[in-house]
Amino acid sequence: MSAPGLLAVAAVCIALGVPVLTAGVAADASLRAAGAADAAALAAADAASGWIDADSCELVAQIAAAASVEVVSCDVEVASGEARVVVRAQTIFGPVTARAHAAPQTAWG
Repeated sequence: MSAPGLLAVAAVCIALGVPVLTAGVAADASLRAAGAADAAALAAADAASGWIDADSCELVAQIAAAASVEVVSCDVEVASGEARVVVRAQTIFGPVTARAHAAPQTAWG
């Protein structure tokens, strides 16, 4: 294969590979953030309901740290056992945010 042909093939591979890499990194961060938000909201709701003997937002912080995400907000209503959590994961292409809400079945009505 000639040098110009080889360069053309390399350019096409790079042009197609960068968007695929970008999408893969964003999808991984999005799934990691969503999983951490879900787990954190469930743990916070359990703590608010008395099923776990711990501070709700401290549990959220521990779960977020384990998943390498940052807690944006942790809102817990102890009376109803509801928890709302927002977390953010950083990627080289920018932040990805995920939200989750959890509550005992009685809180849903």
